[in-house]
Amino acid sequence: MGGTVTTGKRKLVLILAAVAVIAAGGFFLRNLGELTALMKGITGWLVETIGRLGYAGIVALMFLESSFFPFPSEVVLPPAGYLAWRGDMSFPAVVASGIGGSLLGALFNYWFAVRFGRPFLLKYGKYFFVSRESLEKADVFFERHGHISTLVGRLLPVIRQYISLPAGVARMKLDRFVLCTSLGAGVWALVLTLAGYLLGEHQELLERYLHVLTFACVTGAVLLAGGYLLWHRYATGRRR
Repeated sequence: MGGTVTTGKRKLVLILAAVAVIAAGGFFLRNLGELTALMKGITGWLVETIGRLGYAGIVALMFLESSFFPFPSEVVLPPAGYLAWRGDMSFPAVVASGIGGSLLGALFNYWFAVRFGRPFLLKYGKYFFVSRESLEKADVFFERHGHISTLVGRLLPVIRQYISLPAGVARMKLDRFVLCTSLGAGVWALVLTLAGYLLGEHQELLERYLHVLTFACVTGAVLLAGGYLLWHRYATGRRR
């Protein structure tokens, strides 16, 4: 009986978590227009600021974007791409700076989750329906599927900033975490920088195409996750 109740609570928590993720994604999409309006208003300031601070400014802003203080990368990398188009910056260096800042922010979250998140959940997790057993299951999950979870998570709005936290709690292998985070962040940084570069002096058009870029990344993430699930089922079936 107790086991049934516990399972029911866990299912409820998972459902609530899924609802929260969907709601967060919906909020992001609903307010995308406001985000683009904000971007339009501060693009000039960002171009000036990034031009003055250089690649260190991109790293710093992308660090914030990936940590607890999310700063929209949509308003950082396209202006840097424009500066690359203008010849004031190097396109590869802009992308590399975006990846570097994202990785540093993700590592900060990862370290924070390892240092404080896991001890907190071990001590107080019972009040949130998180048991030691569930943490051990999370460890096993990230051992087996942490690479695809981290990679896909880096391509999804909202989740992108916080996927490092469960990876840290589960103590995902650091080298694998760094590789998958860098790959996911690299795709996102390349897409945004390329958008700013290709638009050139027509940066105002980014407002029109930003939702298309976001949708393309989300679609790619879904297809990647779906392909992985199919491959995993096929590989599991063959081993049997």
